[in-house]
Amino acid sequence: MSIELRDRFFELSAGDAPAEEAARYRAEVDTIDAEPAATVDGLDVSWHPSARFKAVRFIDAELIDERVRELFARPSEEAPYLAAVFVDPHELSFRTFENIVPLDRLFEAVPLELEPAGWAEHAEGVFTFSLRMGDKAHDRLTRLDGLGLYVPPLNAASRGGERFIFHSALLAEALTDAVAEALPPAVAQGFSHVNPVFRCNGFEPGDANFHLHRDTPYHDAARRHISRYTLLIYLTGGTGSPALDLAGGAALSEIDAFTCVLFDQRYEHEGAPYRDGRKVFLRTELIFAADEVTREPEIGALFSKACYLTGESVFAPELSRHADAYYNRVAAAHWDGLGEGPLRETFLHKEFRGVHFVTNGYDFWFPVTEALPAAECVAITLLDYFNCKVGGTAFRASCRTEVIEAGDAAWIPEFLRDKHGSSVMTRVDKGAFFPEPERAIDSLCCPFHRMDDFDPTRQGEIIDVYEDARTFAAAHIMPAPILMLGEDVALDPDRFVIQGDLIHVLGERALTPVNFAACWNDESIETDYVTVAAEVGVTRFLVPPILHKEAGGCRHLSFDFFRNSWMVDHRQATVPVPRITELAWADPGTSEAWHHSVDKSLIDEDHPLRHADDEDDEDDWEDEDEDEEDEE
Repeated sequence: MSIELRDRFFELSAGDAPAEEAARYRAEVDTIDAEPAATVDGLDVSWHPSARFKAVRFIDAELIDERVRELFARPSEEAPYLAAVFVDPHELSFRTFENIVPLDRLFEAVPLELEPAGWAEHAEGVFTFSLRMGDKAHDRLTRLDGLGLYVPPLNAASRGGERFIFHSALLAEALTDAVAEALPPAVAQGFSHVNPVFRCNGFEPGDANFHLHRDTPYHDAARRHISRYTLLIYLTGGTGSPALDLAGGAALSEIDAFTCVLFDQRYEHEGAPYRDGRKVFLRTELIFAADEVTREPEIGALFSKACYLTGESVFAPELSRHADAYYNRVAAAHWDGLGEGPLRETFLHKEFRGVHFVTNGYDFWFPVTEALPAAECVAITLLDYFNCKVGGTAFRASCRTEVIEAGDAAWIPEFLRDKHGSSVMTRVDKGAFFPEPERAIDSLCCPFHRMDDFDPTRQGEIIDVYEDARTFAAAHIMPAPILMLGEDVALDPDRFVIQGDLIHVLGERALTPVNFAACWNDESIETDYVTVAAEVGVTRFLVPPILHKEAGGCRHLSFDFFRNSWMVDHRQATVPVPRITELAWADPGTSEAWHHSVDKSLIDEDHPLRHADDEDDEDDWEDEDEDEEDEE
């Protein structure tokens, strides 16, 4: 039945099925309860849709556990290495909102020799030119629309059509060479490269417009990069009214296939579908060296609120319009500074296991109570912002949430005054996970020779392996400020250090100056930054100091996650705590053998334990036993 559900999803996605049939299918899916088949990039995945797994995305099939890999559909004959997976939208966070599909393999064998022609300037900072290329490159680009990779964007309410996002360094390199050749000297100064992350957008006649908006500039303080121009590459031609309207600049009503539009990102713009056919275009941007960029923490705060509301819009779709308004203010502020905002702000009142707090995505307020220390408030805030899993359930899905709009935050202390919850987290002595091993008995060689009185806890070689496994596990568990013990959340208070009005969450490495707010736009992908196991055991955070103050009976935390001088990260993993068992030696061929006490995927490639499962291991043990028996 699950295979049938999988296949019917893609049949119905073709768009030819009657609405009644699609509605029946959705109702059937809502009755299906499914367990995850694998975990990829921190998200539980299924090979078919279900009541829980409803959001489809496309990933490299090699990321899926090979034991279940073949159950996942391959949506495109053009890119057979891609697999379709279904995820729980409640698990999404700002690290995983977007599905960036790796498509470099599509262009590996294609000569991407792109030549600009017909350069024209329509207004200040607005240019068009056409791209000439060989037949193979032309064919490969036009086929992007037919790959079947479109997914509904989270901001579907403010944009028409459909889109998917992909990464191709090869296409970006070819475009970089073409653009560098054509840019006027005044624009070319400081030009570095074309962003390798592309949005492929498709519109049918009659679709809603992509509403008036600004593109958010990308800025990386560490690399000293900033985007200044948006590049649109129209894969199809047609007419609109207009097809592209740059407010205060040009309006393009007729566009030929493979026309490129380049415009300053200061421009607000709106796109409309063609009247006479399908409109397909790619969107990326030009990256320049940034000489002088002023740091504006308020922009980072606003961006943080936008990202947070985007995640919450999964639970409350009406929040997406508030998130879009924040994004547009951020984009405008990069050029003109923060202007006047709306008269009312969006807040969320949340309750987690009896603990109440209020947040706008940047500020978090908790009632001041002896039962709820500052470290626990910080921990709840981190779990909420990163939407970590507790007992296998996304944190935000475990909260009761109420949306409140207000003119300012003055109402919050009184609102929280009588909402005093008790502690929901335990304190843990992590050293108790790692007891010292027994003292080895030199004469205790193996179970073959000491069948009756063999004690694996006293055998030297086993103790050596245990020590290696214990060292490995301790290296992951000891630096973690928060542990997930099934449904329980445990804190290590020593990892939360309060100094004046700052709270430091101690991690295992130092912060580096990378602009995380724009991480999706650089050469990295979300897998470079985040790892999460199916059952979360350890959560380690890399965050800047957290602003902390108390006033009016309220504890107020501010998380400046998106300052251009900070990188923010969190990692979750299941770390196996080793132990020595009798069962391992009773049947060395079982999966309970001692070398399974450590998850190999978490160990460095060159560590000896990584290769403990080599197929000749058991034969080696048998050979040693036979040699010793012959000697006797």
